[in-house]
Amino acid sequence: MKNIETTELSTTTATAYVAPLSGTKTATKYRTTKSAAVTKLLSRAKGATLAEIGGATGWQPHSCRAFLTGLRKKGKELTKEQRSDGSGAYRISPTVPEVIAP
Repeated sequence: MKNIETTELSTTTATAYVAPLSGTKTATKYRTTKSAAVTKLLSRAKGATLAEIGGATGWQPHSCRAFLTGLRKKGKELTKEQRSDGSGAYRISPTVPEVIAP
């Protein structure tokens, strides 16, 4: 059986559950998913640029933008901000839970 290693990305690591094969008695392994890694990058206070996302995943810029579009379609609120060096950074806006008055 092939071991699955946790992959460390340039700025962050993220893991996802990998179910063991049926009938095996090996310990559960975890691996990094690109989706989880990008979400973690975007959750930082400073966000992430397309170059940072591409560097962490190996994606082309158009694939990075498509992933951001997918997050928007899933209901995540993204903000784009200009950094002091002139690059645009995307960030997942923290959502405030809606409180229903009694």
